[in-house]
This record gives sequence, C-alpha cells and structure tokens, in this order.
Amino acid sequence: MSGKGYFSYVRVSTQRQGDLGTSLAEQQAAIERYAQRFNLRIIRQYEERETAAKLGRPVFLDMLKALRTQKADGLVIHKIDRSARNLKDWADLGSLIDAGIEVHFANESLDLTSRGGRLSADIQAVVAADYIRNLREETKKGIYGRLRQGLYPFPARVGYLDKGKGNPKRPDPIQAPLVRRAFELYASGQYGLNALVEKMYEAGLRNKNGKKISRNGLVCILKNPFYMGLIRIETIGELFIGIHKPIISKALFDDVQNVFAGKRVPKKNKHFFIFRRLIECESCGNFLIAEKQKGHIYYRCQTKTCPQKTIRQELIEQRVVEVFMKLQLTGQEFHLLKIEAIKFQKEEPKRIEAERKQLMMELVQTEDRLAKLADAYIDGIFSKDAYTAKQNQLILKKQEIREKLGLLEDAGREFLAEFQEFLELLKTVYLSYKLGSPNEKRELAQITFSNCSVSGKSLTIKLKKPFQTVLEREPFPVGSPTLATARTLQKLYIKLFRYFQKRIISKSRAESGYELPLAA
Repeated sequence: MSGKGYFSYVRVSTQRQGDLGTSLAEQQAAIERYAQRFNLRIIRQYEERETAAKLGRPVFLDMLKALRTQKADGLVIHKIDRSARNLKDWADLGSLIDAGIEVHFANESLDLTSRGGRLSADIQAVVAADYIRNLREETKKGIYGRLRQGLYPFPARVGYLDKGKGNPKRPDPIQAPLVRRAFELYASGQYGLNALVEKMYEAGLRNKNGKKISRNGLVCILKNPFYMGLIRIETIGELFIGIHKPIISKALFDDVQNVFAGKRVPKKNKHFFIFRRLIECESCGNFLIAEKQKGHIYYRCQTKTCPQKTIRQELIEQRVVEVFMKLQLTGQEFHLLKIEAIKFQKEEPKRIEAERKQLMMELVQTEDRLAKLADAYIDGIFSKDAYTAKQNQLILKKQEIREKLGLLEDAGREFLAEFQEFLELLKTVYLSYKLGSPNEKRELAQITFSNCSVSGKSLTIKLKKPFQTVLEREPFPVGSPTLATARTLQKLYIKLFRYFQKRIISKSRAESGYELPLAA
C-alpha cells in the first residue's frame, strides 16, 4: 500500500435527508470500519446531497478529477448505488479502475480487479440505473394521475396553502387577497412591475420564505393560470383543470395578459380634453386629436392629407346634449321600467335553470370534444404540438363554462341591482352631463359612447348597446298607463334584460363594453 491514502464518498439524495437524516453518518461509519479492517487510510472525506441519477454532481466530479491527478491511491464508497445510478458516472468510475485506481465498496465484497467481480459490479450498476428509470416513470404516472384529478402535486404557490396529499390547495386568508390585488393593480395599467413589487411589499405580500417577492417572481405570479383555476405544466405545455378555488376570474387574468402584451397600457396626457380618442374621422378612420387655440378647443384629424376640417368642442357638446336629452327617461318611464324589473325578477329562478341546462349541455359537448381529440391523437391524426394546442383551447373553454355556472347563483340579485343602477343613471343623464365637471362629462361619454364619427361639421353619435336600445325606444303614449304602453315597455325591457343577463353571466367587460363608474 502506498502512502497517499484513500478518499471516502458518502451521498444522500436531497438536502433535507442530509440535514435531518442519519444516512450520511451511518455511511461514513461503515466506511471507517471497512478501512480499519483492511488497513486503508482515509485522507479526505467527500460528502454530497444530490441524487445519483443526476449527471454533473459537483462534489462527485471534483473527486474524480482529484483521482485522475493521482492525489490518492483509491476510493472507498458505501455501496454501488451511492456512487452512481446512471451509466455515464459508472463508466467514469470504470475508467479509473482500468487506470489502476482502487475502488472499494464497504457494504459489498467485490474484487473489481477480477473479471467476475467487475461483472457483478456492472450488473448492480445497471440494476441501479434501471431502478431510477422505473422510479422516474412511476413518479410521472403519479403526478399525471394527480393532475387529471385536478390536484397540484407540488408545493403551494404564493397565495395558497398546502392541505396534505390528496387535497386541493386552499387560498391563504392573508396572502390570497393580496395576490388578487396585485392582478387588479397591474390590469389597471397604472403600475409598472418594479413599482408594483414595492407596492405589494408594503401591502404585506411575501414569498414562501417571508421575503419580498422579486420582479421575476411577480411576473411568474401574474402569468400563472393557476390563480384562475387552471394548472399549467411548462415542460409539456399542457393545461389541466384544477379543483382548487380560484383567486381571480379568467376575465381579470386575460386583462393582465393584455397589459403584458401592450394592449391596455394607458398613456399619460399633458392636457385634459373631454372627447380625446372618443371621436373618429369618417374619412380616414383615425381618432380626432384636440388642441387649444385662442380660448377654444378644436378637434382635427391627425392625417395631414385628410379633407376633414377642424370642429369646435362647443358644436360637439351641442350634439351630445341633444342625444342625452333624448336618452334621459321620463318619470313615468323610470317608474314603469322599475316595476317591470321586479316582476321579471320573480321569474328569475326559471330563467337561471334554463341557462344552467344550456351551460351543462355546452360542458358535455366540450368534454366530448376533448375525448374525441384524445382518440384522434392516439390514431396519429394530430402531432403532439397540435394536440396540446387544441386540448388547451378546449380546457380554457371548459373553464369559462365552469365560471359561468358558478356565477349563476348570484345572477338574479346582481341583475336587479345593476339594472336599477342603470335606470338611475338614465333618469338624470342629461342633467348630469349639463351640470357636470369636465371630468364627469368625459366619464359619461366613455360610459355611453360606442362609435362616434365626424364628417365635415356633422357629428354622428352611436351609443353602446343598452344606451342605444333606450335611445331608439318607441315613444310612450302620454297619460295614464295603457295596454299600448305596457307592450311598448315590455319590448324595451326584454331587449335590456337580454343584454344585462349576458353581461352578468359572462362577467366580461371587454365583451359587454359597458361599465358604470364606481361613484355613479
């Protein structure tokens, strides 16, 4: 035996095993007993907390490098599976043995200098590698099984709590509202990521370690569909419907993604103009831009070659006032529509049940399409990428239907409250505009305007759907209510009812294009 001595190598698969377990100490003790028995001097101990199935273990590679430069006579390891569970690392050890480096296994009596001993070691190494492959496959099966059940088989995301194996993640009563607030603030377009990080830190949002969430960490939260009830596995690009309670709606998640895509970032303006970006040029389709000259505000087309001339704000306001005067409800109209709303409200359970049946039918059809898609993929009709893309589309559709079903329970109460708020606005819309401040006038215009255009000095105002419906209503007969009045009223109410029913169930502002101000 030369005087250089031997290295020892011990390993556990995870950091936690190394910190809490006794495996490392037991392995080292076994190596020391073996070294004492065969009179081997241990000159350096290598200790690692990495799985042997993984290539590139830093401690293991450092030890091999030292052995190749002949800094020791050999190596003592507890067992073969402690050294390598992949054939690449075992081949590296084999090359050292071929070069004359002694390799001993304290728990296995193998003579690696003989053909039989080497063969036995090779077989054990292959079995260890196969064990890891099988374990990996079984782990994948278990993970996919959980995902198909709607369970997230990994540690809870920020805003959720772990509730044990086999149970869905539960919203954290403290952090979940803060996560939702982060989505709402970013969707508003008023905060950049750096500013939002600081804002949410001040509000109390923390990562799992109780520290400030980094910019990249916040991006991961805002782009993760887990918070709207879906589980996305990045490595394969697949979506799964989770059974955990969503923190946000799909509509809010989509709003945030639109901000990331640059579709909803509001621009700051130096000057305030009531009709900025609300009126188009009929000739070229561009928005009119405003400018102040000699105490008056003029709107002009931004295309230099456009024949459209400037139009003064006073002329625009005159036309707006005319429209709002026609839009405002009379006392009789307001009273009768309110009564009709309460009457229709009594029949709401029947309508909700009909809507539920329709949604359930759509859900069954979507699930059927998913099943057919899977069959088509198995038959080789789709590539993996095409299959995943179509599958994710159907899963998103399924999630939308589930959200609508969940909203049906409160649809009746929300309908009556929102419709009455709509009527209150129409009761005073003309006076509110006439007496309002410039900010209040702009707010009313944003609420009501849809497609407005100018041709010469002529302004065409088209209102958003519910307001346009009221504007185009048939005139009510003057005097006490009659059968003709009731029929006219019912036609108007049914049109408005269908609009608000769709709005409330969908919960999508982008689809409805109508939103009452918070202070209305």
